[in-house]
Amino acid sequence: MSLKTAQSDSSGSMKNRHKTVWPSIGWVFSRPDRLLAFGFGTGLFRPGSGTWGTLLAAILWWPLQQTVPHGILGVALLLGLVAGIWICGRTANSLGVADHVGIVWDEIIAFWWLMWAIPFNWVTLLVAFVLFRFFDVYKPFPIGWFDQNFKGGFGVMVDDLIAAFYAWLMMMTWFVFVGPMAGASV
Repeated sequence: MSLKTAQSDSSGSMKNRHKTVWPSIGWVFSRPDRLLAFGFGTGLFRPGSGTWGTLLAAILWWPLQQTVPHGILGVALLLGLVAGIWICGRTANSLGVADHVGIVWDEIIAFWWLMWAIPFNWVTLLVAFVLFRFFDVYKPFPIGWFDQNFKGGFGVMVDDLIAAFYAWLMMMTWFVFVGPMAGASV
């Protein structure tokens, strides 16, 4: 296993206040669970691994929602969520970090849940992307609380699901009080 650990600077502080282990491409691609957890490699992109993972999710959403019936897609997303708890937990354990920044399966599944729950067009995709990233990065209550208090695969997944819910809530509020976004039918 080839892992690189970020060392603390001369003041003793560490990035993200804990050791950051950066796996090699070979490590990520060596097992299917790692490959999924790292979003087919997008989790290795720095800075902003979560944004890269969400971008992959946005790019993949168009063909998914065009080719897979909505109900079947919902079942697949539920399975992806349950599997994600195991996938993210196992990968985080392998890295020895509770919620490694490179694990982006949580962003992918949460963003797909958001897109599944709203009318699709390019405007809603863009708005959903921005809102989801905002809530995922800034973690308003209770997102930050869940992020700090839940560990393991469930902890990795839950804060992103709440961020997706907040983005969905804002978009639904817009739809109710303002109307559809550029051609989206509600």
